[in-house]
Amino acid sequence: MEQPFSLTSEVRENRLIITTSGYVNNVGGEAIAAEFARHFEQGTRHIVINLGQSRVVNSVGMSFLIEIIERLQDAGGKLVFTDLDPAVEKMLSIMGLFQYAGKEKTVGDALLSFHEAGKPGP
Repeated sequence: MEQPFSLTSEVRENRLIITTSGYVNNVGGEAIAAEFARHFEQGTRHIVINLGQSRVVNSVGMSFLIEIIERLQDAGGKLVFTDLDPAVEKMLSIMGLFQYAGKEKTVGDALLSFHEAGKPGP
């Protein structure tokens, strides 16, 4: 039996961190999108989604993640996925999402990646 979906969120350094638990389906995807929208409307453009406790993302859940990526791209923002289960990582890769979103092992690594992206090149 699949674990019911839940999420928590926090903002660190104007970066939204959404941590999910359970199956990312229509209910989970909609909850992620709603939490994202609430912060996006307030100007947050750097998002981390920690899927470490979500072992399954179905096609409807994926469509919500794609919508978030598109909105961030249009606004010059960035999404980074973290703590990915190998099956979820493979699916995101097959869908081509890593061309438009980042991936890091941990939330800490994701937060560092935003700092690195903001540094001028050599």
